Amino acid sequence: MYAVAVSPDLLSTVTDAVMEEVTAWQSRPLEPMYPVVFFDALRVKIRDEATVRRKAVYLALAVLPDGSRDILGLWIEQTEGAKFWMKVFSDLKTRGCHDLLIAVTDGLQGMSEALAAVYPATTLPTCIVHLIRHSLDFANWKERKLLAGALRPLYTAPSAEAAGAGLDAFERGAWGTKFPTVVASWRRAWTQVIPFFAFPPEVRRVIYTTNALERVHAQLRKIIKTRGHFPNDEAATKLIWLALRNITAKWDRRANHWRQAINQFAIFYEGRFTKPAV
Repeated sequence: MYAVAVSPDLLSTVTDAVMEEVTAWQSRPLEPMYPVVFFDALRVKIRDEATVRRKAVYLALAVLPDGSRDILGLWIEQTEGAKFWMKVFSDLKTRGCHDLLIAVTDGLQGMSEALAAVYPATTLPTCIVHLIRHSLDFANWKERKLLAGALRPLYTAPSAEAAGAGLDAFERGAWGTKFPTVVASWRRAWTQVIPFFAFPPEVRRVIYTTNALERVHAQLRKIIKTRGHFPNDEAATKLIWLALRNITAKWDRRANHWRQAINQFAIFYEGRFTKPAV
């Protein structure tokens, strides 16, 4: 189009320079403590030898003590479960992050075991919004609003005991009879739901959903969907990092509800949470 020839060697040199920046970003020093870190996966098509596979690209979005946000890294899954998460958490610790107060996920396989080994003091609640959405998938569109209202007493309960009583009542009621699969899904996740009730409302509003990270994923999907599949993990990492650099450059405000949550974190995690200077 522009009558300019670009050699494969030039392309290789340019992309290698990007990879050097990616490597520097992925190995940069981290803060010693993060109050909240959200973990979630983005599925990407990547060629692996002769087969195109849908690999999971995991991102970690952290909230700093002052309420600002940062992407700590991206990791492409090569192994399943706890072994993979052990590598992720060891990487964070090696880079200087010695304490995570709360890690929020959607029940990722093997994560709780690895987190207990590397960050044993970290609280691991599940994403409540993911659990609600999964429940609503069992109902038709006319029933969803009513079902969501029936589920609300479960996650707004003042304590784990009250929430458990609410789940028992839901199971005995009309909705539980009609949708036993919804009850079963909450009971399977209950051990990850219980930690949520230990926090005051100000903290719950910060951690009840991974939507902040899902918005990043939505922006990445717009960029990735026209690419078909990537030839290898490195190519996927380059493009995702370039996109993340543009996305995070526009972040200029605190996480939602953070101002109200700061004092609660200082009280709840006394000795671990470092309150930012005003």
